[in-house]
This record gives sequence, C-alpha cells and structure tokens, in this order.
Amino acid sequence: MFSIKQNCWFIKKVVIWRAMASIAWSVLLLLVTTAVFVLLSRFSLFHPIQWISECTSLLTASSTIFSLVVLCGVVLMIGFFNLEFYTLVPSIRCSRMALLGTVLHPRQCVHSLVYCTMGMLVMWCASVIIGGRYSTLGTPCRQSESDEFVTCLNEYHLFLLLAGAFMGYSHSFLGVVQNMYYVSFQPIQQYKYPRFKGCLPAVVKCSVIQSLYSARNFAALYFFFGYVPKTWIASTLNLQIDSSLQPLDSLTGLLDFSLLYHLAISGTFLYLTWYLTVLLFRIYVTEAYSFPVQSTFTEDAEQCLPKVLSEKNTSVMKFLALQDLALLSQHSPSRRLEVFSLSQPGGHPHNWNAISKECLSLLTELTQRLVAHQDAVASNGRVKSQSASSDTRSACSSSSVMSGTEDIPETPRLSVPLRTPGSVFKSSVGGAHSALTAPFTPDVDSPFSSPVIRRLVGQQEPQSPWFGTVQSPHVMRRGPKLWSASTESQTNGSPLAFPATVPSPPAANQKPSFLTQWMQNRREQLPEASSQALFADSQAHIWALQGLSHLVAASFSEDQFGVVQTTLPSILSCLVVLLEAVDRHFKLPHASSKPARTICSMGDSTYKTLRFALRAALKTAIYKITTTFGEHLNAVNISSEHRKRLQQFLEFKE
Repeated sequence: MFSIKQNCWFIKKVVIWRAMASIAWSVLLLLVTTAVFVLLSRFSLFHPIQWISECTSLLTASSTIFSLVVLCGVVLMIGFFNLEFYTLVPSIRCSRMALLGTVLHPRQCVHSLVYCTMGMLVMWCASVIIGGRYSTLGTPCRQSESDEFVTCLNEYHLFLLLAGAFMGYSHSFLGVVQNMYYVSFQPIQQYKYPRFKGCLPAVVKCSVIQSLYSARNFAALYFFFGYVPKTWIASTLNLQIDSSLQPLDSLTGLLDFSLLYHLAISGTFLYLTWYLTVLLFRIYVTEAYSFPVQSTFTEDAEQCLPKVLSEKNTSVMKFLALQDLALLSQHSPSRRLEVFSLSQPGGHPHNWNAISKECLSLLTELTQRLVAHQDAVASNGRVKSQSASSDTRSACSSSSVMSGTEDIPETPRLSVPLRTPGSVFKSSVGGAHSALTAPFTPDVDSPFSSPVIRRLVGQQEPQSPWFGTVQSPHVMRRGPKLWSASTESQTNGSPLAFPATVPSPPAANQKPSFLTQWMQNRREQLPEASSQALFADSQAHIWALQGLSHLVAASFSEDQFGVVQTTLPSILSCLVVLLEAVDRHFKLPHASSKPARTICSMGDSTYKTLRFALRAALKTAIYKITTTFGEHLNAVNISSEHRKRLQQFLEFKE
C-alpha cells in the first residue's frame, strides 16, 4: 500500500503538473490568437485607421471578454481530453472493420458529441466577436403580409454554429484515423521553447489547410441538406424565416465572399486553438526527466531509476525512465558509476542487475512477438511445428546458463489472433486495454458493446453465424491470404494455432450473400499496418538498446568491479537473436515498404517508421559493443552461430 501511494504521488508530480503547465500556456496563448482573430475579422485595406480603432475597442468590449471566458473553458476541456486519452503506444487498426468498429464505439461517439459541442461554442464566440450579421441567432424582420416586425432566424449565425459542430466532429474523427492522441518522444532532445518555435509554422499551416478543407466540405453538405436543420430549428424556437433574403442553402447564397472568408478564418481560429493545446501537451509530457539511480532514504526508493523501470502499471513513467537511461548512458559518467556500483553492505550489483534484467526482458519480448508473427505467416492457415520458434525463444536463456547467470524471465507468447492492434501490445508496455491505449480501442467486454460492435472488431460468439471459418465458395476459391486475419487461437497461453482442415464448400446452388462477401473483404488485414502494429511500442526497445549498448561499452573502462562482464554473454546473445528475427521480418512482403508521407496533419506518424529506426538502433548497438571490445569478444562464452554473426560486425560486413 505504501508503494502504491508513493507511485501515485510521483505520477501526480511529474505527469499531471506537466499537463497543467501546458494548459496554462494554452490559456495565455489564447489571448494572442484571439487578438489576431479580431484583427483578421475586421480587416479593412482601405481604412487602416478605422480598422485599428475598431479592433482596439472590440478587444476591450464586454462581449469579447465574455467570449474569452468561454474559450478558456473550451481550452480546459481540450486539455482534460489530452490528459485522459493520450497514449504512448498508437492504436493501429489492421483492418477496415477494426477502424469502423473504433469509430462506432460508444466512447468514441460520446467523444465526437463533446467535440461537436465545443466546436459550436468556439464558433459562437467567433460570431459574437465578428459581430454584424453574425452576432445573434434571432434578428428582427418585417413580415410582407402584415408589415409587422417579428423575430426571424439569422441563417448566417446558424451557418457558423453548424460549421463549428462539423469541424468538431472532423477533429474527433481525424483523431482516430490519424492517431492524434499519440504522443511520441523526439529522437533529439530540445528545450521547450525552441521546439515550440520550430513546430509553430507547421501548426499554423495545418490549421489553415484543415480549415479550408472543412469549409469546403461543410459548404457542400449545407447546400444539399441545409434546409433540414434550418426549418427544424426555426420551428423549435418559434422563429420565422425571412423570405426576402437569399437562403444560404443555394448556390447564390453560398457564393458570398464575406461569408466564406469569415468561415475560413473562424475555422482557422478553432483549429489553431485546439492544435496549440495538443502541441504544448506533447512538448511538456515528453520532456526528459532525471531519475536518481539510487537513494539514501528508503521512502525515496520507489522513485529510483531501477524501480521505475520495473514498473508495470504506469507506461508514461516507464518511457521516461527508459529515455533517462539512454541519456545517462551516453552523457553522464557520474551516473554511470552509480549503475556499476555495488550495494553496501553486501557488495551486490543491484542497480546493474535490475536495469539489465528489464532491458533484456523488453528485447526478449519483442523477439518472441516477431517469432510468433513469423510462425503465423509461415503456417498460412495450416498447423506448423513449434520447434523452430522454441529454439529461438530459448536462445537468450541458454546463453545465460552458459555464463552462470540467472535466466531472464520469459514473457508469455501471444495467444490472440493478429487481427487488431491491441493483440501485439498484450504483454508490452501499457497493455492492450490500459488507460493509455483504451480510448480508441473498442471495449468488446463493455456492457455498452453490442454484438454488432463485437463482429466489427473481430470478436465472434459461438452461436453467431460468423463463428469459425466463413464457408463460402468464393472465399475458398481465392485461396489462403498471406495477410488475412487468423482464426481464433487458444486462450490458455498456448502458441498460435491454425485449423488443420479447410471446411468443405457448400452446395453449388448455395450462393453467399452480398453482406457475407463484404464483411469478409473488410476483415482482411492490411499488410503494412500489421507490420507497423508489431513495432508500435518500439521506442521503448530503442532506448533499451541504446542504454544497454552504451553502458556495456562504457564498462570497458569504467566498470571497476566487473559487474557487466557476468551478463555480457546473455546481452550479446539476445541482441543477435533479435537481429535475426528483425532480418526475417523485413523479408516478409510489405515489411520494407515505407509509408507515404502526409502533406499536413497534426497526427504523429512517426510510429510508421519505428521498425526502420529499431533496425538501425539494433545494428548501431551491436557495432558499439564490437568496436569497443574488439577481439576480446572471442573470450565471451556464446554459441558458435552467434559468434559467427558477431564476427561480421567485427569485420564491418553488416
């Protein structure tokens, strides 16, 4: 209980305070963006003096101040959503049905509804600031029959409100498609201000482009369906429709340059406010944190680097600890000495044992994940012997036995089909259904989840007609797909299993329905997405490789007690086994294809190239060790196959 309280306090100190700091800066920047929006909304090229005077008086008006208060509330809500839904492991939908299931998930529907509401609030504030014909929803008008003044619906104000709801939903939808809540760590650390300054032009560009796209799409949508919400809101609020004005759901009504201009700048203001909040949150959360390697006091032991590295519940703290390990191994000789030090009394290398054990456990888990995926691809729908994978899985532990050290605890092999992205994170950092990966992963066990959602995300029920293999002659005729979704595997921790026999096709006169063929086609996996999902959390493995390799290289001259030499055989064996698994993976179809570069998006797409970064980091780590130790590696007790592979690095042939 004491440990849990200490960890909760530590998380609150590091993560929540950083999120609050990012929200505070977002509120301060809101004053600047609002001032710029006021200048653009009242822009007048031929009357500059009048333009500046009107903007000055508008900035101090009570309506503008009240709008700022409402906008601050929206920024606070956006910051809360960032803190609640951010993830360090992206949710990659490996099939179109998985993406559809995520969009239709009840939690995502509530998320979209909230963003629609916040979009309408921002657009209401923008219309109040612009003023004129956009200021209120109701406006006085004269009836043509009785010549009396009544309250009519202001369609210009309604147009902006509906545009805000549309932009809010677009932002929520793109958050799922583009993984906008994914927070990645930069390979090169920068201070907060230089990083913000470097990202600001791209954020402004994305805001303008997204605003133009949203304005175009909403104008087309309003042209076809604008009459429906207009008449419904007018009848609900008992407002009249002014027939003397040109309706906006017509071509002549939409071809209004002033209307389109204010729609574009209001949309840019909306997206820029939200994007800046997301950017500041990413900058603050990923800022490097220095953990103490060892502590003099017992109550601070939970905050030390070895203890945080072994933490299984808090993914963000583990990522920060691995980042700190990579930095100290390269740039902090004094802290490296603490890693190599012995405990007093007793003289045991507890710091090095804990750090190396956790790093090797991460690398072993990735190796087993790749081997399981390769077994699934090699079997291709048929039963395959597990002897080859068993030999690879036990390579690291056998080297530990030869060196006389303790075995690294093995991570259980994955026993779920490679259908959804959560399957490859089951045993990795954060977990498949942790608080960090849950926002955009359909919770099929939720009471809100219907059988339709379960079918969309791939979970089948025994009494469902989709349970088992789809018995369709059209499906059978196409033959087994290399990247098709695998069948249900055993749930007791056994390796992936595939049916040994193929069901016989039905009678010739029995034709599959259109829905059957459509569902089968949508459930086929995307090959490149499957490869991306395997390496989605590889940033942790990259830091583990960097930390291990630099610590091992530094131990050649700094390790006074020889604590690293006892685990050197297991480290070299695990690196070689992982390299072989990575090389085999890159020989699979589409594994070496690089993703297309997006023109402008606030979604972080660095996870799409993590497999290439991991392969480069792995080879760099092996080269770092081999170039440091040189021919001394011949005295290390490793297998002959691993020694031959290391010889390639010694001769610079890799």
